[in-house]
Amino acid sequence: MPKYVYDFTEGNKDLRDLLGGKGANLAEMSNLGLPVPPGFTITTEACRKYLADAEIPVEEIATHLAKLEAAMGKRLGDPEDPLLVSVRSGAKFSMPGMMETVLNIGLNDASVHGLAAKSGNERFAWDSYRRLIQMFGRTVLGIDGEKFEEALEELKGGRADLDLDAADFRRLVGTYKEIVRAEKGREFPGDPREQMELAIRAVFDSWNASRAVLYRRQERIPADLGTAVNVVAMVFGNLGMDSGTGVAFTRDPASGQQGVYGDYLQNAQGEDVVAGIRNTVPLQELEKIDPTSYQELVDIMGRLEGHYRDLCDIEFTIERGKLWMLQTRVGKRTAAAAFRIAVQLVDEGLIDIDEAVVRCTGDQLAQLMFPRFADGAKNTLLTKGMNASPGAAVGRAVFSSARAVELAAQGVDVILVRRETNPDDLSGMIAARGVLTSRGGKTSHAAVVARGMGKTCVCGAEALEVDSRARRFTVGGTVVEEGDVVSIDGSTGAVYLGEVPVVASPVVEYFEGMPSGDELVAAVHRIMAHADGSRRLAVRANADTPEDAARARRFGAQGIGLCRTEHMFLGERRQLVEDLVLAETPAERQSALDALEPLQRADFAGLFEAMAGLPVTIRLIDPPLHEFLPDLVDLSVKVATGAGTEKDARLLAAVKRLHEQNPMLGLRGVRLGLVIPGLFAMQVRAIAQAARQATKARAEIMIPLVGAVQELESVREEALTILAEAGVHALIGTMIEVPRAALTAGQIAEAAQFFSFGTNDLTQMTWGFSRDDVEASFFGKYLDLGIFGVSPFESLDRDGVGRLMRIAVEEGRAARPDLKLGICGEHGGDPESVRFCHEIGLDYVSCSPFRVPVARLEAGRAALRSAGSDTR
Repeated sequence: MPKYVYDFTEGNKDLRDLLGGKGANLAEMSNLGLPVPPGFTITTEACRKYLADAEIPVEEIATHLAKLEAAMGKRLGDPEDPLLVSVRSGAKFSMPGMMETVLNIGLNDASVHGLAAKSGNERFAWDSYRRLIQMFGRTVLGIDGEKFEEALEELKGGRADLDLDAADFRRLVGTYKEIVRAEKGREFPGDPREQMELAIRAVFDSWNASRAVLYRRQERIPADLGTAVNVVAMVFGNLGMDSGTGVAFTRDPASGQQGVYGDYLQNAQGEDVVAGIRNTVPLQELEKIDPTSYQELVDIMGRLEGHYRDLCDIEFTIERGKLWMLQTRVGKRTAAAAFRIAVQLVDEGLIDIDEAVVRCTGDQLAQLMFPRFADGAKNTLLTKGMNASPGAAVGRAVFSSARAVELAAQGVDVILVRRETNPDDLSGMIAARGVLTSRGGKTSHAAVVARGMGKTCVCGAEALEVDSRARRFTVGGTVVEEGDVVSIDGSTGAVYLGEVPVVASPVVEYFEGMPSGDELVAAVHRIMAHADGSRRLAVRANADTPEDAARARRFGAQGIGLCRTEHMFLGERRQLVEDLVLAETPAERQSALDALEPLQRADFAGLFEAMAGLPVTIRLIDPPLHEFLPDLVDLSVKVATGAGTEKDARLLAAVKRLHEQNPMLGLRGVRLGLVIPGLFAMQVRAIAQAARQATKARAEIMIPLVGAVQELESVREEALTILAEAGVHALIGTMIEVPRAALTAGQIAEAAQFFSFGTNDLTQMTWGFSRDDVEASFFGKYLDLGIFGVSPFESLDRDGVGRLMRIAVEEGRAARPDLKLGICGEHGGDPESVRFCHEIGLDYVSCSPFRVPVARLEAGRAALRSAGSDTR
């Protein structure tokens, strides 16, 4: 019979799959002898079973609860000396605030008096009881949390929460019970065991709550993992001013600097810190408030960082001078902190450089390449808050998540402004360029979630008076209405009125070859240097102009993996394409091609010079010719109204002749080259002549949209003849972008010296999706339903498209062992896709110039992972 419940003494940090991150780490801290309240974990397997059949392991839970009661010397619900427990979620991957927690389970109308008598603090007892009803009502019973908040604010009448006394909280308990009765038609459950069972079920259910689903989709967390539930004996930070709760980081999660970082709140329970209901004090203040607990905490922080060999995020409570550890985990951090901390840990001997590279992701590197505010730019400083998550964000102020989503969908940049965020604001945080709050610190919900998403965030800007209902905030004498532009600096915490100019990041300047003494740049350099020395995959760029090629080289590209020649047919050259389409005789067609050839030759010569002997893969023209002609409707109107010329009439006839119902599956690519005599030959001659004239040139000619080897053979023979006449050597290969090409790769490899996977088209054809149409029409629904974890156009579909790629690699190399293999679709710069390309044995990836550094890093990480390094 499977085991579904584990005591903290039975687990360890390596059981995250089974116990979730929180349960595994509570067990690990227990094993280390740290002061952890007793408790037990209900596994992720139990969650998956519950989600399938609505059953929880009642008997196992009862057995472990009895052990917990024995360890504490108290019983759940005892009217004289009650045991209280918390029920907390804990998935394998951290999902801050996305799932549910219920504290103080075990309180009822009888035990609240026992708790008051035993603690000698009636205020504390009634405060704890009202918290239970509030959390239980919202979390378990599904009551709108605003109803409880409004009742609390009405009771406070402008007072601070610390000014409320026992009588106030007793009245609030009565009010909260009335809310439950009115909203649910039932009494608040007084049976502590019923409270616990319903809370456990609610936590399991919260795995599929809309905000949790959205967060998993954003962070690419699999939907089938489930969450564990931790039942823990309560310790209390709200027993008085000698008690409190806090969050600590062993290093600054925003900058990576070493030191003591975190927030502390006296006379409070844990949710008060992340909810931002009162502004916290910096953790250093605890040294003055309670020096003994502070020193013990600092010692534990050092032990945990050494044990986990990484930045640790710690939750703790002090109960009347006694320190308790409630959670630890490897902490979320900004991209800048990730690079700084990785090299710091190498220098401290805690990890080696291989592991440091694995810990710094391509997504984080991409974040560091975002722009920042210009130094010395004119600005109007409104106020400063906590620098919670770095970056420069400019947008129109909005005061609700719904409005942020609405405007962002219209292409408007917005800054989400709130007193404090809560998990229901996730959609608005995703939509916004940045987040600004008047409450909370670096460990508030807004800060933690923003850092995880790489979103700019300023928290705890106390001078802001945020009025969400009126859709404005006030600071000093300045009123900022919804729609007014503000700029926030997540690196300094500054908030500006109006738009502040932004400039390139120092990391981009480093990749551009500009000297820098910046500490972050030095850390990036060390990581990148080792990644480059470790990777097997080469990294090329998709570039069509000498300017793009030059930037790609500066960013570390080792060649061009895709030059799209059709981009060279645009602008003023459209006229020549029109002449080609309108040609009625071979002589007219040849005249049009002769006019295009020197232009193409100059284009290719510029690329060869820019790449200075590095390989340049040139794809012959791919799109249908009608894409270079005037729009059918516009031309029809022009001719019908008499505004058109004789040429317009001829063009209209040609556009109608070339018009296709589904042009992406029509006359394009190799088909076009075979149907239009001389088109491909002109391009190959231009390539050959440019290569012969260049100081150094390594040309690779790529035939697009091949589905049968006979197509490739027809073009290849003519190309080889032209190359031989010019005395130029060039590889000839094809794009694998048609499913049939992947399935017959062994045949095609007989005629091809290289394959490059065109995964944009391969994804469209494999799925039967038109990328231009479906992303806006139904991809959002597919993501919501969990059909996609991520768009297949964003990250490679390993099971479908990836399987076709594997087949092509295996059969292609079996037929031609020296076959060169690469990828040039947009996936070539996606971190997850780069790792897949390493796994299946490609020789290179190619991506846009700006993504070249990301691909270089991910290629290095993939090599180190496959060699057995840390797989985080």
